[in-house]
Amino acid sequence: MDNAMHELNALCAGCLDCELGKTRTKLVFGVGNASSPVMLIGEGPGEQEDLQGIPFVGRAGQLLDDMLKMIDLDRSRVYIANVVKCRPPKNRDPLPEEKAACEKWLRRQMEIVDPRIIICLGRIAATSIIDESFRITRQHGQWFDADGRRCLAIYHPSALLRDVTKRPETFTDLREIRSEIRRLCPEVYE
Repeated sequence: MDNAMHELNALCAGCLDCELGKTRTKLVFGVGNASSPVMLIGEGPGEQEDLQGIPFVGRAGQLLDDMLKMIDLDRSRVYIANVVKCRPPKNRDPLPEEKAACEKWLRRQMEIVDPRIIICLGRIAATSIIDESFRITRQHGQWFDADGRRCLAIYHPSALLRDVTKRPETFTDLREIRSEIRRLCPEVYE
C-alpha cells in the first residue's frame, strides 16, 4: 500500500499539467494511513500547506485536528488528500481545468486507499466526489453513495474559522461521521 502511494507521489511531483504546478513551492500530495478505510478530501493547499508540503497544517489544519479528536480520531487513523495538489493563487477556488488536471492523481489515491468512507471537507471536494450540483449549506451531514463508498460532506475547516455559527451543525455532522465509522469500519477505533 505505502509503496504504491510513494510511487504515485513521485510521479505527481513531476506534474506540470496545469499552471498551478508551475507556481507551487511544494507539492501537497497527501498524509496519513494509506490503508485506512476512512479518507478525508479537501479542496487544495493554502499558504502553509504550500510551504510545508503537507495538507491541513495551517489554522484550518489545527481545527481539523481538533475536529478529529472530537470523534476519537487523528491523522494516523485516516488518509487526507486534496482535490488539487498545488496551491491556487491567493487561495482562490481551483479552476475547472486545474481540477481536471489533478483528477487522475486523486482517483489513483482513492484506488490505493480504497476507503469505505469518504469525508468531503467543503463544497469543492463535495462537487468533485459526490455530485457536481452539491450544495454544502443544504446537504452537509447527509450520506450519499458514490462509486460504492459512503460519502458525506461537512463545512471546510477554514469556513468554520470565518463563520463560527456553523460549528454546532458541524458538531452534529461529526457525531454522525463517528457513528457511521463505528458501524462500517470499527477497526479504525481499535
